[in-house]
Amino acid sequence: MGGYGLYVWGSIGASLLLPLCEFAALRLRRRAALEQLKRQQDHDET
Repeated sequence: MGGYGLYVWGSIGASLLLPLCEFAALRLRRRAALEQLKRQQDHDET
């Protein structure tokens, strides 16, 4: 790769890793939001 392999593979790695991290963060935020809604509903019912 003409001495640019580190940059090429680093870019490919970042292109794969960052969307996976974003997906994981979205799942965690969604789970937290659903748990908060459930707590609010449970509190409102009492």
